[in-house]
Amino acid sequence: MSGIFLTFEGLDGSGKSTHLERSVGWLESRSLPVLRTREPGGTPLGDSIRQIFLLDRRFTNMDSRVEALLVFASRRQHLVEVIEPALERGQHVLCDRFTDSTLAFQGGGRGLGDGWVHELDRLATGGRRPDRTFLFDLPGEAAMERGQRHHRKGGAGPDRIDAEGFAFYEKVRQAYLALARAEPERFRVIDSSGSAAATWQAVEKHLGELFAGPTAAP
Repeated sequence: MSGIFLTFEGLDGSGKSTHLERSVGWLESRSLPVLRTREPGGTPLGDSIRQIFLLDRRFTNMDSRVEALLVFASRRQHLVEVIEPALERGQHVLCDRFTDSTLAFQGGGRGLGDGWVHELDRLATGGRRPDRTFLFDLPGEAAMERGQRHHRKGGAGPDRIDAEGFAFYEKVRQAYLALARAEPERFRVIDSSGSAAATWQAVEKHLGELFAGPTAAP
């Protein structure tokens, strides 16, 4: 039996990565096979692209279309090398970001539009979609404050995307919400503006629904 492909989306600071980690533990505690991964990255090639895309200060003026092309190059390798083989083995794949991120950040935030990104997606992934997507929704201002506080705590400055201003964050948020409205059967929008405990309670509820049944029993 194939595994479930579950993605975690949202602005930096929304709690998506924290709750992905907790979700991995939730599945492991029930003896369910799980693979945690992320984008950009997930493979040696993808990790190298991630470094260029996010952290290399030589490329601060990178063109928006180049951003999208780099992300899809990483995604293609990630899909064929890691994600699809794991699903075929019966592992549940929990991925920090996938194509919805590109639609939101480059399509919405950078203004490339959905059409151009969808065409890249068709070429790179064949339009592959997750089985379920958890979208952690948080107003742009709160996400910026949380994200910057996280970077300060870790002793690192913001990456190229995190360094953008409030208007960019709000464009990305609205693009995410539009995606969720367009595919309500796939998306589960989780309000992450409250406490971490309240957010996790919502995540755990959705996990219970998604992995319910005999095959998901502890």
